[in-house]
Amino acid sequence: MSLNQRQQPLPTVAKHGLLMSSRASFSAAQPQGIMSSFLLSRSGLLSVLALLLFLVVFVPLPGRRPMFALFYDDGPVSRWKDYTVARAAGFAARNDTLIVTSVSEPFLPLLNNWLISIARQKRQDQVLIFAEDYATLYEINRRWPGHAVLVQPAPDSQTAHDYGSQGFYNFTSRRPRHLLQVLELGYSVMYNDVDIVWVADPFRYLEGDHDVYFADDDVAVKPLNHSHDLPPPGTNGQTYVCSCMIFLRPTRGAKMAMSSWIEKIQNEPWSENTQMNDQPAFNFALNKTAGEVDLYLLPQAAFPSGGLYFRNGDWVERTRGLHAIVHNNYIVGLQNKIQRFKEYGLWLADIHTDESPLGRI
Repeated sequence: MSLNQRQQPLPTVAKHGLLMSSRASFSAAQPQGIMSSFLLSRSGLLSVLALLLFLVVFVPLPGRRPMFALFYDDGPVSRWKDYTVARAAGFAARNDTLIVTSVSEPFLPLLNNWLISIARQKRQDQVLIFAEDYATLYEINRRWPGHAVLVQPAPDSQTAHDYGSQGFYNFTSRRPRHLLQVLELGYSVMYNDVDIVWVADPFRYLEGDHDVYFADDDVAVKPLNHSHDLPPPGTNGQTYVCSCMIFLRPTRGAKMAMSSWIEKIQNEPWSENTQMNDQPAFNFALNKTAGEVDLYLLPQAAFPSGGLYFRNGDWVERTRGLHAIVHNNYIVGLQNKIQRFKEYGLWLADIHTDESPLGRI
């Protein structure tokens, strides 16, 4: 049966607008044959391969950088590899004061959450990030030029190391050296762990003109008018100050405390038996230098530990309006921290990325 015999009569508009004659159909098929012959030819294959190479190199996948950016960036890679702490601090400091943290690539989502909370207090411009791997250094400075620096040698920081592990120790043990370097440059510096969220401006609680300000990591509730002296030792004979939140002035006393911290870390490296981290060494340094360094314990209501804030709802209600930062500790694991922030309404990095200088990560 011919095509004309099978075809049902079409509406007039179809006859005039859509229906092609056999001759027209043959003419339309000719370019397809020509295209097939071209693709099967040597020059055609080379053209297709060239197109594919162009797409791979110059067109990024969603959320990824184009491959050519690895070799030619808007700021050359060597520029950031040779970027010094002195130059970075001079760029970011405001009123001779910096806000710093250290971070490796797996923890960039937490970094972004922290940055959004700081941006809400209008202090993001004075942030300096100590990148602990090159991927982090390049990515932050690509998005936010000048706000990240890497101090050699860079540790292996491609894994999200958990508290107590050797990787975690290697990462955190660099902290006092970073801080001492900033102090030697003449800047005051606030250090935060990256799993912190600001709910108010913590600078308003830095009363007086002390050398070292710090927060207690204990879960026991203190009176609102508690002493600001170094806390007494616990049952194990040690204080339990947190190295997560520290403010330092560029004084002889602060530099002495940092040097003592560095020395203690060097004398007690991590082992399977001890599974050390930097915090006991920080407590040791504070106790050792207490007679020569002007120390100040920050108010617990403004700087609670995660063990207090996330586990004592009655206390949170009684002190509402007094909190400055919330530290998401007393929990292990990156995803566990993110989930807990979400449960308490403190995860900002999903729907408030427009407030971050880094954008969406």
